[in-house]
Formats: sequence, structure tokens, C-alpha cells
Amino acid sequence: MTTISEMLAQNAKLYPDDIALIELKPSQKMRKEITWEQFDERANRIVNALMDKGIGKGDKVIHWMMNSINWLEAYFGIIRTGAWAVPLNFRFTSRDLKYCADIAEARVMILGEEFVERVESIRSQLHTIQHYILAGQNLPGNMDGLEDLIKSSSSRPTDVELTDEDECGLYFTSGTTGDPKPILLTHKNMVCAAITEQAHHYQTHGDNFILLPPLYHTGAKMHWFGNLLTGGKATILKEINPQNIFEAVEKERGTIVWLLVPWVHDILVALDRGELKREDYDLSCWRLMHIGAQPVPPSLVQRWKKYFPNMQYDTNYGLGEASGPGCVHLGIENEIKIGAIGRAGFNWDVRIVNDSGKDVAQGEAGELIVEGCGVMKEYYKNPEKTAETIRDGWLYTGDMVRMDSEGFIYLVDRKKDVIITGGENIYPAEVEEILHRHPKIYDVAVIGIPDERLGEIPLAIIDHKSGETLTEAEVIVFCEQNLAKHIRPRRIVFDKVPRNPTGKIEKPKLRQKFADQ
Repeated sequence: MTTISEMLAQNAKLYPDDIALIELKPSQKMRKEITWEQFDERANRIVNALMDKGIGKGDKVIHWMMNSINWLEAYFGIIRTGAWAVPLNFRFTSRDLKYCADIAEARVMILGEEFVERVESIRSQLHTIQHYILAGQNLPGNMDGLEDLIKSSSSRPTDVELTDEDECGLYFTSGTTGDPKPILLTHKNMVCAAITEQAHHYQTHGDNFILLPPLYHTGAKMHWFGNLLTGGKATILKEINPQNIFEAVEKERGTIVWLLVPWVHDILVALDRGELKREDYDLSCWRLMHIGAQPVPPSLVQRWKKYFPNMQYDTNYGLGEASGPGCVHLGIENEIKIGAIGRAGFNWDVRIVNDSGKDVAQGEAGELIVEGCGVMKEYYKNPEKTAETIRDGWLYTGDMVRMDSEGFIYLVDRKKDVIITGGENIYPAEVEEILHRHPKIYDVAVIGIPDERLGEIPLAIIDHKSGETLTEAEVIVFCEQNLAKHIRPRRIVFDKVPRNPTGKIEKPKLRQKFADQ
């Protein structure tokens, strides 16, 4: 079995009538489900529809949708043609779309109704895209309907030969230069993620993975791959709040839920206030809660265990360049070490090195580097950055860590200035570059400051031009017009921006002044 596409086909043969995917939208009392056989067949119909439009091996297909059964059907349809799926963050702006489409040189876009306005505003500038396929009802001109194509296309399996080394996914992640970086993954990377996930969390055919985080991330999808490997079902919950999560687990008999720190915080606050009562729900089926995508406060897990003392817990560490989570993980048997990110994951090796690439002594801080079959092929069209990040097969993560005497790894700092808010990476340079465009701003710096719910939030320190007056309200309006919502500063202060003699912002001084209060 060399591809995740073959895993889907195998499940269709072994468990044709078993439920594969469930989709829930509580506000509309909507529940959909499909079997493994239906999933496999609908993916094949999308394959043939794309191939009829000339899509084949090495082509790129933009994939811009909200979480849904359609999302996964389209994903498998794309990769079965031999093309690369290019999933986009649902928070991306029209500008982000054009940047990604230009780099990918995508020929087709499959999109949800939520993105039509953003696409139409720059459609004339998307020169390489020849076909638009809409997963929705209200079709604009010159767009095909996904469901219409599924109904009219053949369900025959494709005869495209795929190997482990073939590329299949181009994932754009924000970069320190302000533009998203394209991470190129192979079929081997995907299979590695599935095997690692199942080895860590012991999924069986009887598990039901409650899928919450966005599928464009390598995180949520790669965790679900553990269920794909064993033919276990998944429930896609489209509206996330504490009550909906508990109801989904109870009604669908969910066994595994991967949560982000803010969602755990929201559940605990609701339980503490009595707005949500543990005894009102039968959650006996829920065996594992795990967290990833950002540093996990030990106190949060300890509070969770007071409410759910018998539930398994795991911390996941990963990055898109390592095919998502799993290169390091705590392990459900190691709850006593909560606070650590864990040890090397299944099929992974780790080292901690200094600036010269030499291993540091045990207990000393250094950069975490990882090696395994999940290491990306490259940063697409960026050989210099690739060579900087992958050296002799080792992926340099940019995270500073230390290892204790038992081999457990702890995050101590981030080499890069990434801000992680609610599981989303925000790179200050991206925000600073846009804010510098404001005619009244002389200088600006963006740092992360602690936030109880989101972990961190971005703070902008702004120095306006001499003789100008600038208000917080003006800055907010500018941000709303120019920045994607998830990267906008949550707080704004007016102050001088300290820089060293070479012109670099002295962010440690700013953190000491604003983040350590």
C-alpha cells in the first residue's frame, strides 16, 4: 500500500457499507453521512471529471473549501489524478489567493460558496486557472457545479500510476518574509503521517474521530489519517462550541477528539461556570483527548484531568514541513511528564544542536532538528530556503528546546518570532510589512503577548510620523481593510520602536516591556 488513495480503496473493499464520514451542522439540524464505498466512488467521479478537463500528473488544483465531506472527496479526487492538491487557509484574502495561485500555476480551482466573492474580485488576474468548480448551489457564470460533475462522470477507478515519491500536496504556510511559504509533500509523506498517527493513538476500526480543526492544515487531516488507515469513521463538526462538541461525542459515540488550546479553555470555563454539566452527557465513549499546534500550558491539562480523570491524554508536536504532527509526541502513557512535548515519534529521530549543527549536552538548550519519512520534499520554487531548512536529511525546526535526563523534550523558546494564537501561526514581519504601508506610520513592531484563552495574541507597537496624529480606531480600520482577520493585532499601543545599530527591532526589550507585565 503506497498511497493514502489506496487506503481509501482498500476500505471500500473491506468495509463497503460501514459509515466513513459524518457531517454535522447543529444550527440547521443537518446530518449527512456516506459509506466507504460511496466515498471511494464519489472520489473516482471527481477524478474522471478533472481528467476530462485535462488535469493529470503534476498539475495543480487549488482547493479552497470549509470543512465538509465534499472537502475530503475533492482532496482524494485531486490526488488520484496525479495532480497536486493545493489546500488554502479559509482566512486567506484575495491577495493571498493570487499569490498562491501564481506560485502553484494552478489550472483548476475547487471552491466553496464562502469564497466566491473573494475569487470574483480578482478572477481576471488568475491567469493560469482555466476551470472553476463550485461546491454549492448558487453558481456564478463560467463555474461548474461539483455535484453536477459527480453525477455526470464515470465512477471507474483511474489507471494513473502513483509512486511513493510522487508529489501530491502543496501546503502554503505563512513565512517570516510576509508571504506564505509553499511546502511540497509526497505520497510517502502522507503514508508516513498515517502510520505514525495510528502508532501513537492506537486507532481501530471501531474508533470515531471527531474532526474539528480546519482540513487545510496538515494537523487535523494527518490525525484523521490514523482512522483512514484502519477504516474508522470520522465526524466533521462544522460549528464548534462546548455544547456542540459534547453533543457530537454523545450522539455519534465519538472516541477521539483533537482540540486546540482555546477550545479546551472554553470547555473548562463552561464547566466551571455550570453552563455545561458533565453529568448531562454520556461521554463514556470518549477515550482520548489530545492537543497540538501551539504550546500547551500544563495547568490546562491538569484542570481537564480533574473533570476527566480516566480519559487518555497526549500532546502533539509537529510542523507542516514534517507532514504535520507526530515527529515528537508525549505519549498517552506519559501523563506524568505533562509540560514536555515528548520524545521522538514513531519512525522519527530527533537531535538538539547548536548554531554549528553539533549536538548540545543533555539539559542544554539548542535547536530541535528531526529526521524521518515525513520530512517535506522542499519549499517549492525556493531552493535557497530548502537548503537552509533541510541539511543532510535533517529538518531544522527553528524551535529551541532542551532534553531532560529521561529523554523528554521541552520547548524553551522559538528561534523565529512566530506568534501562535489559537493554533494559528502569525509571523510578525507579515503584519509589520502591511502596517508600514499606512501613510501616518513611521515605525512598527509586532510581538506576542500572553492571553489566557488563545495562548498568545499579537500586539502592535506603533510609532507615528512626527507632526501626525493617529488613533487606535484609524489603525483598526486600516487592519480590517488590509489584513486577514486571524493576523490582525488584538492590541495596539503607541510607543517608540527600539532598533539596534544594524536596524533590527529589539524585540526582547519590547517583550520585557509589554509581554512580561
